[in-house]
Amino acid sequence: MCECCCFSGVGMVIMIIFTILIFLLPLIALIDIIRCEFTNSNKLIWVLIVLLFPFFGSILYFIFGLKQKIRK
Repeated sequence: MCECCCFSGVGMVIMIIFTILIFLLPLIALIDIIRCEFTNSNKLIWVLIVLLFPFFGSILYFIFGLKQKIRK
């Protein structure tokens, strides 16, 4: 097997993990947004951000959006 292949062993594992994160992170963020209550109309804004920018929107939600949830 040649060493110049892009998708060999470790490269393939990293690619699979990255692909799973790209699809799983927005899904987890959307589920959390839908299940929780937010101040004002922040719920709609976060849904739009995560849908328009799935990967970066999800990261932004987990950094900033969690603080805007209403605690019960």
